[in-house]
Amino acid sequence: MSNVTESIDVDVPVRTAYDQWTQFEEFPEFMSAVKSVRQTDDTHLEWTVRIAGREKSWKAEITEQTPDQRVAWKSTEGADNAGVVTFHRLAEGKTRVTVQMDIDPEGVVENVGDAAGLPDRQVKADLERFKAFIEQRRSETGAWRGEVKQDKVA
Repeated sequence: MSNVTESIDVDVPVRTAYDQWTQFEEFPEFMSAVKSVRQTDDTHLEWTVRIAGREKSWKAEITEQTPDQRVAWKSTEGADNAGVVTFHRLAEGKTRVTVQMDIDPEGVVENVGDAAGLPDRQVKADLERFKAFIEQRRSETGAWRGEVKQDKVA
């Protein structure tokens, strides 16, 4: 299992950054490896990505979600991964977004890429694209303000 931690400061309020992050089906707009994310209900997602020239899919469950603070997930089928995204108010209209992920590279190519730091660079580049995406828009494309705590949706 490999760990990736990257942060970026975005020039939008916490609520705007968080609300945009809850729009999972929009991730292909700023995550270059993500081909699609389908949200099947409030806490379940189906991902398709292209990594090291091959397509991978998995199902994930949102395990914790607190508006304007954090979204945590774990895979339930397919590629093994888990993580959390946190949102921190730095100042009026400025937010730090931090992604922490645990991933389990599969096969020789992914393991070599992992050893070379490719996952870290991918997440950093995705966060830079998220920054450009949300700062250019100045508002979120949608929002889900529900809360998830240990498999309970509020």
